Amino acid sequence: MGPLDRALFEGDEMRAVLAARDIGTVYRHLRRLGVSQRHIAQLTGQSQSEVSEIMVRGRQVSNVWVIERIADGLGVPRAWLGVSYGEEPAEAPPAEEEVDEAVKRRALIATASTAAVGQAVGLGKTVKLALPSRQVLPSRLGISDVHVLRALTESLRGVARHYGGQAGVFGATAREYTPWLEVPAREAVKAQFAAALVELYTEAGWYCYDDGLDGTGFFTEALSLADQFGDSYGVANATWQAGLTLVWIGHPNEALKLFQFGQLRLGGFPLGRPASALPRADDPRLPTLAARLSRLSATAWALMKAPEQATRCLAEANEGWEPRDAFEHAGGDLTTAGVQLNLGQLEAAERSAANAVRGYREGHYRPGRTVAELLLAEVHVRAGEPQGLSLAHQAIEVVSTLRSAALRRERLVPLAAALAARPGTDARDLARKARQVATTRV
Repeated sequence: MGPLDRALFEGDEMRAVLAARDIGTVYRHLRRLGVSQRHIAQLTGQSQSEVSEIMVRGRQVSNVWVIERIADGLGVPRAWLGVSYGEEPAEAPPAEEEVDEAVKRRALIATASTAAVGQAVGLGKTVKLALPSRQVLPSRLGISDVHVLRALTESLRGVARHYGGQAGVFGATAREYTPWLEVPAREAVKAQFAAALVELYTEAGWYCYDDGLDGTGFFTEALSLADQFGDSYGVANATWQAGLTLVWIGHPNEALKLFQFGQLRLGGFPLGRPASALPRADDPRLPTLAARLSRLSATAWALMKAPEQATRCLAEANEGWEPRDAFEHAGGDLTTAGVQLNLGQLEAAERSAANAVRGYREGHYRPGRTVAELLLAEVHVRAGEPQGLSLAHQAIEVVSTLRSAALRRERLVPLAAALAARPGTDARDLARKARQVATTRV
């Protein structure tokens, strides 16, 4: 899958389509010429689902940065899409492999001397050398590649759990490794690599949301890829995380549909699939994921003011659930506290939130611990407890140091509303500060 021939875009009709920035028509033209959606996605740095949205559903592309990336990926001058000044952009610098090795070494020495002593030394000059534009794929995919991808995902997750954000790095890594699925491999290895990539796409979707961006494309890519490779856990995990974003932004009904789809897939649907596509009964991750889906279903029902259904789902979540560690236990307590708070059960919510705070303190998930602290503070403020203001102040200070836009928008705003409803200048001042932090990015 190499670069495209520029002659594909030379005709008057195609030049007019490019000038109109009708990316959907451009993609459909390429598809008729035999260029696959996956190839287009790789060239333009988009997910395959994004390409499909543009090509099939007519989604418009208006972001200048995205249009520039599409032009560069397709090998079309940016000026043809109206995003470059002048009739024709300057010629691109020669590819790195076309630069004489001796020239590159002299440029390296000259740049080092300029950085060290303030002037170029020797025969070279400081020039901007091209960076490698494409990765070199292995000749065969091995289990070590699966381990590398999982280790990368875990490392990125660790950074994001401590500081928040990191959507761009997750997305770039997912796109970087997607072409590896085309590399020859044993069927079992290919399936494991796909499962690791599904997890990475799911995390990219979640952390897009955490960064205040739309991660729907990453979630749909994860779901499509998981279904393609018979990864039941990947399907259910993506529905859980995607549904959680919908819960937080106020669409519990749509979120509930996702949770139910995830539960169906864990239950062995769709029927008629080969045994390899069904959930493995001995997979230790399944009980935790099933409990998360039930617990978040309770959250959705509580938001829709359906206490009986919410209570039933909480009971289902706790039935037979044995958390593997304090972190997992804290997550369950936190979700339970949110359900109880939405149902007006303040005493129960206070106990669950306090348990979540204690559980998260044993780990390194700062955003999770901060959500628990915000929830605990909100419970105390709404109950009129004296400790509420000090808890709120501490939680607001912590939020101001994190890069999570979602945390500020979806969790700090309810606390601000609870503070504003409480009498006294101290509460009003804290409410003002909470709203200020909620609208500030770091």
